[in-house]
Amino acid sequence: MTGNIQVKDGKYYLILNLHENGKRKQKWISTNLDVKGNKRNAEKLLRETLAKYEAESGHPKSDLAFSEYVKVWLKYISKQVDIVTFQGYELLAKAHIIPYFEVRGTRLCDISCDVLQEYVDTKLESGRRDGKGGLSPNSLKHHMNILRQTLAYARRKKLIDGNPSEFVIIPKVERFEAKFYTKSEVKALFDAIDGDELHDLIIIATLYGLRRSEVLGLRWDSIDFENNRVTIKHVISVVTKTIAKDKTKNASSYRSFAMSEKEKDMFRSLKEKEEENRRLFGKEYQNNNYIFKWANGVPYSPNYVSAHFSWLLKKNNLPKIRFHELRHSCASMLIAAGYHIKDIQDFMGHSNIYTTANVYGHLDTSRKNDMVNDISGALL
Repeated sequence: MTGNIQVKDGKYYLILNLHENGKRKQKWISTNLDVKGNKRNAEKLLRETLAKYEAESGHPKSDLAFSEYVKVWLKYISKQVDIVTFQGYELLAKAHIIPYFEVRGTRLCDISCDVLQEYVDTKLESGRRDGKGGLSPNSLKHHMNILRQTLAYARRKKLIDGNPSEFVIIPKVERFEAKFYTKSEVKALFDAIDGDELHDLIIIATLYGLRRSEVLGLRWDSIDFENNRVTIKHVISVVTKTIAKDKTKNASSYRSFAMSEKEKDMFRSLKEKEEENRRLFGKEYQNNNYIFKWANGVPYSPNYVSAHFSWLLKKNNLPKIRFHELRHSCASMLIAAGYHIKDIQDFMGHSNIYTTANVYGHLDTSRKNDMVNDISGALL
């Protein structure tokens, strides 16, 4: 495919020479670039546009830039996955993968196991954007997922013969060990934040082991006062943009909890407070069905909740954990209380028991000690 730039009404236009049904056809594309001082930008845009058209047409081109093909894959995958998942893909690709291969001028046909291995090794050594060292093996696992899918898509389009990503070696990902609060530390936290605007939100997140997206997604239709149930069926997530959706992380995340009188009283108090705020703010009040929000009705943002939680811990000299680790604290207390790992899986909303065992299995030290003592007492 060929093309050139033309000037029309003081703007640069891209002229692409296409072939449709055996006939030559020109396509004009406006760049919205003024002629003055933008010739190089227009030429670069022409190269990028030609590369995209070549990739999307399914016809190999030796000088197709790999960085441009990653963008082609992003466009394709945006229609295949959940929007929050896509935001994660897009963030990593634009922050790391695309700039890396763009500055090196790497073509799709240049991609090999060695080229990908060099990418992994470079990022391991000095991949942090703040210049303070390399990325973790776990982070690079996500990078390789994007690279693997991009190359699989190229292979399906018959642009490459194989997928060299399968031979790339990433250092072993260390087993994740969750940080958590003990029961006494949780009680100290609850006492310390009494009167804070996020007090009730933090309590509910801890009691039910909720993800940040789940506790922020609680709406009044999630609370069944008559049958004493709290149901997780809506979430608010953020990667690059805040997204609200009637879809949980997975099917098992859609779950329901019993509500004791203490939690019921808490939700009733929140409802009364909401009604009072609605009356005070009048027309300025933002009407919605969310439970946890500012006095004017605007829901809390996910990033604010995390930042304010960190501030609370620092203010009260409490051990540093992430907001998500309140969820781990809930699991640790369930384990300490003697609940089976299968029960905890259902309570936490994990899609399979292996996730529960991998994340929380190491917390069950007291029961394992009791098992050893029981066997030792019986045999020795």
